[in-house]
Amino acid sequence: MNYKLPKEVLEIAEGIRSMKIRGAGRIARAAVKALKIAALGYRGSNVKDFYDYMMYASKLLLATRPTAVSLPNAVAYVMSRLSRNIEAFSLNEAVDSVVKWSDEFIEYSLKATQLIGEIGEGRIKSGNIVLTHCNSSAALSVIITAHRKGKDIRVYACETRPKFQGKITAKTLAKEGIDVTLIPDSAVRFFMKDVDLVIVGADTVAANGAVVNKIGTSMIALAAHEARVRVFVAAETYKFSPATVIGELVTIEERPPTEVVDKDFLRRYPGIKVRNPAFDVTPPEYIDAIITEKGVISPHAAILVLREEFAWTLEERMKKLKLTLNYEIE
Repeated sequence: MNYKLPKEVLEIAEGIRSMKIRGAGRIARAAVKALKIAALGYRGSNVKDFYDYMMYASKLLLATRPTAVSLPNAVAYVMSRLSRNIEAFSLNEAVDSVVKWSDEFIEYSLKATQLIGEIGEGRIKSGNIVLTHCNSSAALSVIITAHRKGKDIRVYACETRPKFQGKITAKTLAKEGIDVTLIPDSAVRFFMKDVDLVIVGADTVAANGAVVNKIGTSMIALAAHEARVRVFVAAETYKFSPATVIGELVTIEERPPTEVVDKDFLRRYPGIKVRNPAFDVTPPEYIDAIITEKGVISPHAAILVLREEFAWTLEERMKKLKLTLNYEIE
């Protein structure tokens, strides 16, 4: 059944899809804000219908971007709680609870970013040169917190083609009074000899500690590994992927070719294929540590975070897997 959702919910979904809303944390907060707006905009009178309506809104949001696990984890934070309690709720209780859980997640997300900055800034020493990539709220929190504590630092910000999110990072750092230099992605190895540490964000952290982040991150980590420069990933725990515990692979989103070349180029040279992957995977061996709001961990400890933070969903996934395997065997 198709439901009529509030206009703002559709606008948020389109904003996520088109990358007007970008950054894993911002996407997660926008998604639960959309769920809150959807709940408040429900015009029916049946609690079961309300649940179906909220599932419809959830599926719309989940379909916008396939890679950043913060999106499904944020939606699951609200919808799993609704699912577990829907039989006992009246309609008003269900609506009020969705609003409460949405607000809880947004507050937690913002607090987590602040905590990551406070925990991670200790990894930066005065006089350090830091390299960062794309536009990560968590990575920026670490760098800016270090600066606000009086540490004299310099930053290289990769421009991050083809959407140039690095320009947003550079402008943010410059407004803070931080000495920042914008560099082409392809110049990373040239500058790495001057860098003391790399700090990047994450869109997804897998159970084995591998990090899925903006395209170009793995290239940076490889250059850092070669130069013996430490690599830190700043990531909230809701960016850890429960699905990877049971072997599911992270889907790497490929964006439209028109983000790389214009339509005229495609028309003039129809024989040229243009591919535009938005993310890549950095192996845990190239990552020194992951800075979370819970503390600094080895990438190989990612599975422990998943067991602690996502025990309920892991149990559900294992049950589904067992049912599937039993069915296939029979």
